[in-house]
Amino acid sequence: MTEDIRIAGDEQDAETGRALAWRAGLVGLAALDTDDAELVHAWRSDPVVMHQMGIWPRALTAVRERIERDIDDDDRDDFLILPPDGVPVGYVGLTNQNMVNGTAEVELMLDARHRGRGHATAALDAVVDLAFGELPMYRLTAETHADNAPAVAVLTRSGFTREGISRSACLHRGRRHDLAVFSLLRPEWEELDRPRAWDA
Repeated sequence: MTEDIRIAGDEQDAETGRALAWRAGLVGLAALDTDDAELVHAWRSDPVVMHQMGIWPRALTAVRERIERDIDDDDRDDFLILPPDGVPVGYVGLTNQNMVNGTAEVELMLDARHRGRGHATAALDAVVDLAFGELPMYRLTAETHADNAPAVAVLTRSGFTREGISRSACLHRGRRHDLAVFSLLRPEWEELDRPRAWDA
């Protein structure tokens, strides 16, 4: 892949043949499809991912139905994260988009075996560029377990500010967990010193 981030609607990943929505130096983003249900199901079933995200395994049928429903939802955009070898390593989404208020939430799930290689930060940066560069967003938010150090590090690297804590907001494995609330505003994104999609 090239060392840029850009809109690539007619472009395909050489390894998978999938149409890419965005390209980046480390990753390409392809729209999530129902055929990806088994992959997403496997990621959701990983004990590390389940603990850090506070989720539980769901039946493959339920994951497929959820993806089908989300594809028809105009208030979200969901992508597979594809590194240069074309093997999907995670998911990133821009959800709960409110075009009137200019707000949206970001979601990120990375296969635990592919962490520490910069894929999560590259994918998050690409989705942030989509939100502020192509869509009329003004405020992005993200939540994660307060003790999810990898997610906190990725959000911080991408310019998000920790706004506070939602105390005991999540029940997982019989324990209450605090959720850390992060946000990024358009003026803060404009001040970030990093390449944008159109800088290539």
